[in-house]
Amino acid sequence: MEHEVLVPVPVERLRRALGEPARIARAVPGLQQDAGAEPVAGRLKVRVGGHSITYRGSLRVSARDDGSYAVEGEAAEARGTGTVKLTLTLRLRDADGGTAVTVDGTVSADGRITELPAGTVSSAAIRLLNRFVESLATTPDDDTETEVEPEEEAASVFETEVPPPSLVPEAGEEGSAGFAADGPPAEAAHARRTMIGRSAEEVDHAPPRGRYAPVPAPETVAGHSVLRWVAPAAALALASAIVLGRALRRRR
Repeated sequence: MEHEVLVPVPVERLRRALGEPARIARAVPGLQQDAGAEPVAGRLKVRVGGHSITYRGSLRVSARDDGSYAVEGEAAEARGTGTVKLTLTLRLRDADGGTAVTVDGTVSADGRITELPAGTVSSAAIRLLNRFVESLATTPDDDTETEVEPEEEAASVFETEVPPPSLVPEAGEEGSAGFAADGPPAEAAHARRTMIGRSAEEVDHAPPRGRYAPVPAPETVAGHSVLRWVAPAAALALASAIVLGRALRRRR
């Protein structure tokens, strides 16, 4: 087989990718790696027309002295006795806007895949090869790190400025809430000093102070004391009037 793939990346980027087995494994479409095995080894499901065949095998890529790369792979059907073996050569060269990757070599197989039409098998192989080279060109370098900016921590109730800056008027202006240009009134500063060092529960349940403190109810003790003396006096005056009226009627 012989095939060429164009990718919009520099040649050196592809060479770095082909030199890292971990990046090669990430570029193989649908490869499920085996734990503890070599990087490019595991299970791969291949779709050919309306059929799918799962293989288990490995792939090796090595650089040659002439700048090309040798690709050798072998696999066996996960459910069956068929096998596949490939020997390919990859050559990279500069092209307009990227790199041209030329692939040539041989692929031999037996088992279920030999029962399918040759044209369908060839189309599936080319599609898989295109996806592999394109994925290899877009996989990030292993040493690439993404910087994450730390999130700002929310200020606690004891770190919040009293009053908030939005309520303090500009210099030369008198605030509608009674704040002068030189800062908050004395009771606001006193409330701020009082809140520091107290628990959140105490702050939540403590009564407000200063101009915002609740107005106490008027004292009613004095009124009760007056009523306590007025009632007997009125009763005595009424009894005296009744006695006086009876005495006057008897004299007549």
